[in-house]
Amino acid sequence: MPWLTDYCVHMPTTIRHRKSLRHYDEPGQAHELTFSCYHGLPVLTSSTCCQLLSQSIDRAAAKHGFELIAFVYMPEHVHLIVFPIAPTAAVARLLYAIKRPVSTRIKQHLIRTDAQLVKHLTIRERPGKTTFRFWQEGAGYDRNIASIKILRTAIEYVHNNPVRRGLCQTPGQWK
Repeated sequence: MPWLTDYCVHMPTTIRHRKSLRHYDEPGQAHELTFSCYHGLPVLTSSTCCQLLSQSIDRAAAKHGFELIAFVYMPEHVHLIVFPIAPTAAVARLLYAIKRPVSTRIKQHLIRTDAQLVKHLTIRERPGKTTFRFWQEGAGYDRNIASIKILRTAIEYVHNNPVRRGLCQTPGQWK
């Protein structure tokens, strides 16, 4: 993977601290969520990784009382717009239920197909302890959406993300 070699040469060496993000689980408000792959690596170019992510999102949304309204997978990050349909729906539980299982499944897939990438995504947390990091630490970005007008704008923003990046000419061309 030439992009991986190029990236690793320029990989940031500073230690980053986990961002703290408070989720506001307001009844009747959608959420625009964004979360990134570890160090911005473009690992969501694999159809298998995207399929595993889709399965994880579907399972987590059903289990935790959310409906998926819109999404886009970019090479190195994900945008989701979700709406709580259960009174107990909580964004933090949804994100955990998406990110943790898919990370495990993707690691298993990569062990079979791309040992070099597994090596780059395995970090030393402290002496004697390593861990696989598919996702960047922290909760990512979460914005409550309180009106239909803002929801439409957010959906348009999410769907046009690949166009703005020059990955396609229209949202419908992006898988």
